[in-house]
Amino acid sequence: MSDITRIDPGARMSQAVVHNGTIWLAGQVALPGKSVTEQTQAVLAQIDALLEKCGSDKSRILQAVIWLASMDDFAEMNAVWDGWVSAGNAPARATGEARLATPDYKVEIIVTAAQGAV
Repeated sequence: MSDITRIDPGARMSQAVVHNGTIWLAGQVALPGKSVTEQTQAVLAQIDALLEKCGSDKSRILQAVIWLASMDDFAEMNAVWDGWVSAGNAPARATGEARLATPDYKVEIIVTAAQGAV
């Protein structure tokens, strides 16, 4: 039986959970009210930091689920994503439109990754 490690746990959720070499990140949001570009940059920086805490990096991402408050922002978000994603290691990805926790959030990203050499 493998251990479960919870990273930055809170009463409602942990920011990441690690089990059997797989890392699940909570949905990451940032900078409410800022532009889609700024929010996406901040979220991706948070993902980098959390993956590092878990012994991984963006080259080990298996799947990303991206929620946008409006699909009108798809191209703006992708411009940031495309500059960030690890070349040759693009994960499986889905993007959809959803009402997020507050109207000030424009993007939320959820990542599953493998642990391993960074």
